[in-house]
Amino acid sequence: MTNLLAMLARIEGIDDISLTTNGVLLQRYADELKSAGLRRVNVSLDSLRSDRFHRITRVGDLDDVLRGIEAARQAGLNPVKTNTVVMRGTNDDEVLDFARLTIEGEWHVRFIEYMPFFNEVQRSTFNVQRLLVPVSEMKQRIETLGELEPSLSSGGGPAKYFRLPGARGTIGFISPVSEHFCRACNRLRLTADGKLRPCLFSDEEIDLREPLRRGATADDIKRLIQEAASRKPEGHKLRAGITCERFMVQIGG
Repeated sequence: MTNLLAMLARIEGIDDISLTTNGVLLQRYADELKSAGLRRVNVSLDSLRSDRFHRITRVGDLDDVLRGIEAARQAGLNPVKTNTVVMRGTNDDEVLDFARLTIEGEWHVRFIEYMPFFNEVQRSTFNVQRLLVPVSEMKQRIETLGELEPSLSSGGGPAKYFRLPGARGTIGFISPVSEHFCRACNRLRLTADGKLRPCLFSDEEIDLREPLRRGATADDIKRLIQEAASRKPEGHKLRAGITCERFMVQIGG
């Protein structure tokens, strides 16, 4: 991992390298990752309660993740952001607990709407609204702590950032379902097996790995990337739930 980071950091034109991680091993590797060229980290953290954390993630220990977040800060991998997927009846009662962290400490918390991916077997029994907590509802709950004030965004992503009065940290909201941002989306996703996806919520992929193995030139790859960008859809159908051939864990995200 650190060898790959070091190689990427040496490429001219790359000015930011970030890592999204579950944070379980972050305490051990934070300094090494920083030395290799990593600029910042995003840590997935869906609960602040040990038993619930283990039930959601099925792996790792909450204390290890919290120590990893602190180690990342000390290593200079700032801003350290945490990503929380809010699910009704699962962890939505912790929204205020996460929001308070931005007041009590320099936490940068991003709340993400639950994204309904499922396969054909699950579709007939899946109720999208059962787990979805829209961003508007999250904001309403958080504003019992004080008025949310717009804050400058960081990272060039889809999150909209706010700050509670007197808070050192920020609160970001990512709303792929209730307020999708497709028209402003500037993201392409390279999967773990070398495919380029114009949209995360589509099964359309453009293969980069095989052309590279056959000796494709830089111009050849540039044309494939341009093709992928031109195929980005105007919108998605995530509100009704999306049937995908591959889940996030299968594509590397």
